[in-house]
Amino acid sequence: MNKNQHNTRIQKAVQCLASLQEDGKLSHCTCDGEPNPSRDELKEIIELCRSVLFPGFFGDNAAINPATLPYHLGVNMERLFSKLSSQLYAGMCFGDDNRQMSERKALAKDMASEFIEKLPEIKEILTTDVEAIFNGDPAAKNFGEIILSYPGIRAIVNYRIAHCLLQIGANILIPRIITEMAHSETGIDIHPGATIGKYFAIDHGTGIVIGETCIIGNNVKLYQGVTLGAKSFPTDADNNPIKGIPRHPILEDNVVVYAGATILGRITIGKNSVIGGNTWVTTDVAAGSVITI
Repeated sequence: MNKNQHNTRIQKAVQCLASLQEDGKLSHCTCDGEPNPSRDELKEIIELCRSVLFPGFFGDNAAINPATLPYHLGVNMERLFSKLSSQLYAGMCFGDDNRQMSERKALAKDMASEFIEKLPEIKEILTTDVEAIFNGDPAAKNFGEIILSYPGIRAIVNYRIAHCLLQIGANILIPRIITEMAHSETGIDIHPGATIGKYFAIDHGTGIVIGETCIIGNNVKLYQGVTLGAKSFPTDADNNPIKGIPRHPILEDNVVVYAGATILGRITIGKNSVIGGNTWVTTDVAAGSVITI
């Protein structure tokens, strides 16, 4: 085959692919000067968040002590504000935001500063999560071991950050990328839209799935392979799935769900209940129940 034949094949493929993009479903066209969200930048944002939430464990921690801590936090928060503002703006450009560029940039900065203002709240609830994991795992020797090495807390940190961003109005793509980063690293899939209370513990964690409309109370513990998912959901007149309706479980306070359990649909698992390993639950469970095969 000669060079002209190779070129003919390439040109034919280009034309075919271009024609397949006409509906815009699998392509994204940007206006001049409008950026797309960057996974690399969002990864750095997460690392900056970790460095201010857990100083001395992440980031440039060579000189962290009580005297240098405010400087460390200030420098990293300035970088966080700048990078997060840019990514929040990119998220708006990616979505169907019809505001002017200047309005979007101003709003992105407002959201970034609001997120930074909420970092103390995020740290407070993460402290309860680390404590819950420590108290529930006799193998854990100290908090530092959990913060640095446990996949459960890594996934929870990304979720807490993503959930906060979603609450303050970020385009869903930004929180989704953040939680999917943790999913790729840990095998733990938590949708940023889920609502999760304090003292949340994940033990081992691989294979856990928590759906968008889940509501999880305080002091809940999940083991590996747990699915908090949806059953089949209703469709509209055109047979398209109806979105935005509650379709995932509610777990009340002090519930424990053991490995491999599957809980589906908008059902309630009452407080102080225990769901045994490999069980399949699709109906409400009364408070204080123990469900096993």
